[in-house]
Amino acid sequence: MKKLLLLVVLLCLSVRLSAQQERVITTAVPFLTIASDARASGMGDMGVATSFDAFSQQWNPAKFAFATQKSGFGASYTPYLESIVNDVSLLNASFYNKLNDRSAFAFSVRYFGLGEIELRQTIDEDATLVKPNEFAIDGSYSLKLSQTFSMAVAGRFISSNLRFQDGAQDSQAANSFAVDVAGFYRSREIAYNSFDGRWRAGFNISNLGGKIQYDEGGQQNFLPTNLKFGGGFDFIFDQDNILALQTEFNKLLVPTPRDFTGDGLITAEDNNEYQQISFLSGVFESFGDAPDGFSEELKEITWALGAEYRYMEAFMLRAGYFNESEVKGARQFFTLGAGFKFKSAQIDLSYLFSTAQVRNPLENTLRFSLTFNFGEEFLND
Repeated sequence: MKKLLLLVVLLCLSVRLSAQQERVITTAVPFLTIASDARASGMGDMGVATSFDAFSQQWNPAKFAFATQKSGFGASYTPYLESIVNDVSLLNASFYNKLNDRSAFAFSVRYFGLGEIELRQTIDEDATLVKPNEFAIDGSYSLKLSQTFSMAVAGRFISSNLRFQDGAQDSQAANSFAVDVAGFYRSREIAYNSFDGRWRAGFNISNLGGKIQYDEGGQQNFLPTNLKFGGGFDFIFDQDNILALQTEFNKLLVPTPRDFTGDGLITAEDNNEYQQISFLSGVFESFGDAPDGFSEELKEITWALGAEYRYMEAFMLRAGYFNESEVKGARQFFTLGAGFKFKSAQIDLSYLFSTAQVRNPLENTLRFSLTFNFGEEFLND
């Protein structure tokens, strides 16, 4: 593969349009925003207010306090740009353990590999092989503050190794640390006329941390600090049939690129001014800095709808829809998914259909997850 391929991969990974007039928000390490498990990706890339599973670390670690068994482990595989290359993928592994009925801790690892890339100055030169990659290691602690509400904090080490070694200096990875703060509400089961029901709600402020820098004295890049919030409802028709509906909203807590000089263009000078914004100031500015005002702020919010039908906790069907404004990234797609559980093991699959004019790097890709839950059972009633 040529060096040009890496540029294509990185552009697709960000899933953003590059036109200046559209003021699309871009960040470093965008792999942190990719749905890394098949259950969430089968419901429109959502998970902040869905019921607990072993992959809750990415979406809402507060859900671990509502785990139904003592421990669990999950692993997932997501091919990326599968129609172009076959060695780019996102891998995820997650483990949780309940300390008691009220608290739990969890760890996870996400690894994004961009495969092998050949570098050469001329066509006759021997190629140098490089393997750029990015990864994140997480740890979280969750605690029930009541029988219906829990909160969690998580810490994350992020490493992005995208630089190439050259004769002048060695390649080094760019590193950063970030934290998450999350909450989850799950009501008690409520009896209605013809069914029972349960309400769910959640939020997660994720990737709060300092900027990441690839070169000493070079550009500083914002992490994809993000606010997720959503809600859902479980229709419990009987002990064997449950239908869960949910919705989710996402807002990047990153400043909007804008014309600081007032010349009608976003230039290098404007970019330098943008770089002076600290990550913490950027979080607060992100709620009201869009040049076109409130209407543009609304366009920076993505939303998703999802549904999951569970039969006897052994077979699951899922569907979802994700929407992003056409001038802020244009990700729009439907998803389908299924799950099969046998004793302590569960396998999940998902598939994505893009509905936007901009091609999605995960379009027509089958994603897989495998989960094991074991140990003492907790009712969480």
